[in-house]
Amino acid sequence: MDYSTVYVGMDVHKETFSVCCYTNEKEKAEYCQTIDAHYSKVLNYLEAMKFHYGNDVLFICGYEAGCLGYTLYHQLTDHGITCVILAPTTMLKPSSGKKIKTDKRDAALIARCLAHNDYKAVHIPTDKDEQIKDFIRMRNDHNLALKKIKQQILAFCLRHGYRYDAGKSYWTQKHLVWLRTIEIDGLYKEILDEYLLTYHTLMDKIDRIDRRIEELAYDEDYKDKVNKLVCFIGIKTHTALAVIAETGDFKRFKDARSYSAYLGLVPGEDSSGQKRCGLSITKSGNSHIRSLLVEAAQSYTKGQIGHKSKALKERQRSNPSEIITYADKANERLKRKYYGMTLRNGKRANVAKTAVARELSCFIWGMMTENYN
Repeated sequence: MDYSTVYVGMDVHKETFSVCCYTNEKEKAEYCQTIDAHYSKVLNYLEAMKFHYGNDVLFICGYEAGCLGYTLYHQLTDHGITCVILAPTTMLKPSSGKKIKTDKRDAALIARCLAHNDYKAVHIPTDKDEQIKDFIRMRNDHNLALKKIKQQILAFCLRHGYRYDAGKSYWTQKHLVWLRTIEIDGLYKEILDEYLLTYHTLMDKIDRIDRRIEELAYDEDYKDKVNKLVCFIGIKTHTALAVIAETGDFKRFKDARSYSAYLGLVPGEDSSGQKRCGLSITKSGNSHIRSLLVEAAQSYTKGQIGHKSKALKERQRSNPSEIITYADKANERLKRKYYGMTLRNGKRANVAKTAVARELSCFIWGMMTENYN
């Protein structure tokens, strides 16, 4: 029997791939194998499967988004193989029976989802977007290391009885001078000096990376988009460039709510019959942009409604009037939303900030797709 399309599920790991085939004619996974983790082994497997399915068969391969990123996708597509990366949270999985998880079962599930179209594909970024995204995430990794070393220094001082009472804020110039002038004996002094050396090294590195991010934002592919996004309160060059690189083509989302759902900022629901139960936000999709927008929402929790700082006016200055008007409308609406939820309706601050982040994502989609209504 000749087959027109065969779906190949791949459960990929660092050392091995588990692969299997699935056809709508047989409706079952077959020819399961474990192969070495290299794209050439996948090509060899597909070539061998032509003996069972015919030389004219079309193979559609797929694997879950994970540790391999887009590498395997590019390697297979470069050799003319159709490949899909499945978003794990969108795959339709069995809801009944005992949970038995094996690589073979996972590969079969991926193949079945491909055949039945029970999934959403991960967006494949351009090479430039992928490089920008990884560069910004690298900067965030350094920032996490800086946060960790700060905690270690404060814990070291507290552990040995040194308390900073000269001010209310840590990591100011005054606090750093105090750290350098602590009189401590023996090896403890050397330990503190090494901690401070690591702190200053990370600070210098992050400053250098931030300057490089500013340079990257002036690339012709990003400059106009970045200039638009920085018109919003709470969004500066770093956040704007990250949102653009991580999202890619904003027009692939049919509306603003779809974009919010992609970021995991829409509330979940668990309803049955007449009973409706609302849940917290889904937190599915792109967690990096979601955390950036929740952080940006913090800027809407203070200040007078309608007030524009000098820094914001400067960021808006080079944009057309329609973009500035749209951003001002968003900024005013989001501040009113936060104050209304917390002061009038008694909502918790974190709930209100998340709601502001969700609506901010909608305004971002409107800005990037030129839906200014």
